[in-house]
Amino acid sequence: MKGFILLVLGIGLLHCASAATHSLRYVYTAISGIPNFPEFVNLGIVDGMQIDYYDSNTKRVVPKQDWMAKTEGSDYWETETQVSIGAEQTFKAGIENIKPRFNQTGGVHVLQRMYGCELDDDGITRGYFQFGYDGADFLSLDKSTRTWTAANQKAVITKLKWDATGDNANYWKNYLENTCIEWLKKYVNYGKDTLERKVPPSVSLLQKTPSSPVTCHATGFYPSGVTVFWQKDGQEQHEDVLHGEILPNGDGTFQKSTQLKVTPEEWKNNKYQCVVQVTGIMVDFIKVLAESENQPDWRRGVNTIGSAPIIGVAVALLIVVAVVAVVAVVVGVVMWRKKKKSEKGFFPASTSDADSDNSGKGLQKT
Repeated sequence: MKGFILLVLGIGLLHCASAATHSLRYVYTAISGIPNFPEFVNLGIVDGMQIDYYDSNTKRVVPKQDWMAKTEGSDYWETETQVSIGAEQTFKAGIENIKPRFNQTGGVHVLQRMYGCELDDDGITRGYFQFGYDGADFLSLDKSTRTWTAANQKAVITKLKWDATGDNANYWKNYLENTCIEWLKKYVNYGKDTLERKVPPSVSLLQKTPSSPVTCHATGFYPSGVTVFWQKDGQEQHEDVLHGEILPNGDGTFQKSTQLKVTPEEWKNNKYQCVVQVTGIMVDFIKVLAESENQPDWRRGVNTIGSAPIIGVAVALLIVVAVVAVVAVVVGVVMWRKKKKSEKGFFPASTSDADSDNSGKGLQKT
C-alpha cells in the first residue's frame, strides 16, 4: 500500500499545466485486490482543483469546494450520487470482464476512465475520452471519425462491439463538444473568484551540499500553468537540467522545481539565474545564482537543505492527498501519464465491457 501512496509524489495528472484557459475533467478508478480500500472512486476537477468526490465506501458525492457547495442544491448532489452508484457497478463489472483477457485472476488491477474538455480564451475547444488498464492505454475515442481506437489486442473486442452501432461514440462526441463546455463555463462562473485569481510564486534556490545540483523551487503560485527554466549568461540552459512535475500545495496553490547540475568553477565564471513564468502574470520572477560575499564556499541566495526538510515535504504532500482521498485515483496512473506526457492532450475512454457505457458524472447535465 505504501508503494501506491508514494506514486502520487511524481504525478501531475490532477493539476497538469495546459495551454487551455479553463478545463473540466472527470477521473474514474476501479481497483481490485486491495483489502480495506475503496473499490471505486470518481472525482471532478476544474482548472486543476478538485470539485467533488465519491467512493464505494461512502456512496455519496460530496463537494470539495465551498463555491460548489453554495451554488448547487441537494437535488444536484443526490442525482450525482445516483449516477456514481451506477458507474460503480459498471466499472466493477468491467474490471472483472477484462481480467480474463489478460489471463489474470488474483492480484491488484486498476481500470480507469478519464474524460473532459478544455476551453481556450480564444474560443477553441478540445475534448478527450480514454480508458487505461493497469497503467497502460486500453481504449480511446477518436472524435474525428466517431470510432474507438484499441491500444492493444485485448481491447479490440470492445472496440468492435462499440463501433458496430456507433451509439457510444456519437453520444460522447456530443457530450464533449457541447454539454461538457456548457458546464465548464458554469463551474468557472461559480468559482471565478478562486479560479481566475492570480497569485505570484515564491522562488528559492536550494542545495544539499556544495557539489549537489541546485534546485530552483517555485511555490505558492496560481494558476498551475508555469514555466521554470535556467539561464546561463542570458541564454536558456537545456543541458544538465531536470524538470520536476507541478504539484499541489494544501492551500490550493501549486509548486514546481527544476534542478541544474553545475560545477563550482562554472558557477564562478558564468551568470546563472532561474526564471519563473506563471500564466496570466506578465512579470518574470528571477532568482540569480551568485557567490556569497561573506561565505566564499557557498552562494548568496542558496539555502542548504538536508534530508529532514525533503522528507517533510513528502509527508506534507501525502497528508494533503490522504485528506482529499486522491490516492486511489493515482494508483496505476503514473506510468500511463508519463507515456502520454509528450502527446497533445489526454484521451480517456469508457470503463466496462458493457454493450453501452454512458455512465458518468455530469450526464444529468445533458
